[in-house]
Amino acid sequence: MDALFEIKLDIAGRGTRASGRTLYEELKAAITDGRLHPGTQLPATRASADYFAVSRNTAVQAYHRLLNEGLLVSRQGSGTFVADAPPISRGKRPATVPATSHPALNPFWLREDVTSAMGFWRDTPDTTAASAPSLDFRPALIDPRLFPFDIFRRVMSGQLRGLEKRPARYKSPQGNQGNYQLREAITRHIALMRAVVCGADDILVTSGAQQAFDLLARVLVTPGQTVVAVEDPGYPPMRVAFAAAGATLVPVPVDDEGLMVDRLPTNAGVICLCPSHQFPLGVSMSPRRRQALLDFARQHGAVIVEDDYDGEFRHEGSPLEVLRKPEHADTVFYVGTFSKCMLPSLRLGYLVAPAWAMPTLVAAKNCMDWHCPTPIQLGVARFIDEGHLAAHVRRMRQRYRERREALVSMLAGLVPKLTPLPSAYGMHMSATVAEDIDAEAVAELLQRQRIRLHTLSRYYHGSVDRHGFVFGFGAAEPEQILGVGEALAEALSASRHR
Repeated sequence: MDALFEIKLDIAGRGTRASGRTLYEELKAAITDGRLHPGTQLPATRASADYFAVSRNTAVQAYHRLLNEGLLVSRQGSGTFVADAPPISRGKRPATVPATSHPALNPFWLREDVTSAMGFWRDTPDTTAASAPSLDFRPALIDPRLFPFDIFRRVMSGQLRGLEKRPARYKSPQGNQGNYQLREAITRHIALMRAVVCGADDILVTSGAQQAFDLLARVLVTPGQTVVAVEDPGYPPMRVAFAAAGATLVPVPVDDEGLMVDRLPTNAGVICLCPSHQFPLGVSMSPRRRQALLDFARQHGAVIVEDDYDGEFRHEGSPLEVLRKPEHADTVFYVGTFSKCMLPSLRLGYLVAPAWAMPTLVAAKNCMDWHCPTPIQLGVARFIDEGHLAAHVRRMRQRYRERREALVSMLAGLVPKLTPLPSAYGMHMSATVAEDIDAEAVAELLQRQRIRLHTLSRYYHGSVDRHGFVFGFGAAEPEQILGVGEALAEALSASRHR
């Protein structure tokens, strides 16, 4: 098979001896300045007249010189390729301007609070060693080893075969709210798991929860005017989306009953929260506070963004009602995702929105990407309809419950240095530290032992009013969790404030 070769070469003296020299020089320059990348296949010499307008013998001589210099390699039966590690000498390039000073960049995205918020999951450089961590306690991680890839592969194959028989279309044939089969499947899934009552027309399929936040920020925020109340501590990427849209953010504290409604600003137009499993504290909003929040929204004309990111995983107590009940459907935007109950790499989420907002949300979605990948939507719809997602959630509830019990047991041996916060849902639990312990120093000590653990302080937008840790148990086995107790105890003892 002939190689693809789209690099323009200036071959001087075509049909003369100079053509061989200039072909060699032009190819060498293209390799050393990076236009021809390592592994690129060069045209066969028999096609040299078509590609280079030189004879085959001329091309053979040029290739031979480059082979001798180590710039090319010949693979019998395959052809001639640029060497994997040729000597690179980049040509002259325009002087670069530091990212922090280039006038073309929006300064918002250069702010330290924004870059740190969007990279909240990243660790400091000394924790990114080549060797894998002995234990990863970071939140929002799942255990992909437990996902039924064989079933999902079969389901996806069937949907891809079905696409072969359909006429090619640029945009989704079923509307830009998302594939209708998937939206129907989502209504059944969230009705079963979270008692959310809605129809397919109430749902917008998104590229994960993050796109849902971005879409909501685009349509709900008037730059310089809209006030958005956010939980503090809270999920950093959510608040960045609203800040980028020009909202004024007001951090609102969270206690053991959830968001402190009496601390909401009266001019708040949007209120963002995780009521069932607050991120990162893990507490659930009390019924009293839930009703107070809904009353506040009605009284002040505000809307609520309910992030239910891991609500499928309940470990104890009775099911908690979502804020988005039928009588509040015109006030609450409900955001869900398949990242926790399936796979983060699917990049698939959904937004249950009031009817008055859907046309504008669809227009904003069209502006971004028209629609999410149709094959993935079809595959997830069938995965839900055949009962595989419900079965997977049941299995993972048991697995996560076992890991949570191991974490509770491990933390119990560290009281009073650590005080676990109540948490009935999800894949992480938080704990506060005694006043004489430096949580940041503890995390640094554990990182040196290849144990990744996030402190609560990295999730605050305003002043930090409590210190501690977020223990994600999604990616750790029970025996691993129990086994880290001694290392954690030693780090706590060694990290007291002096």
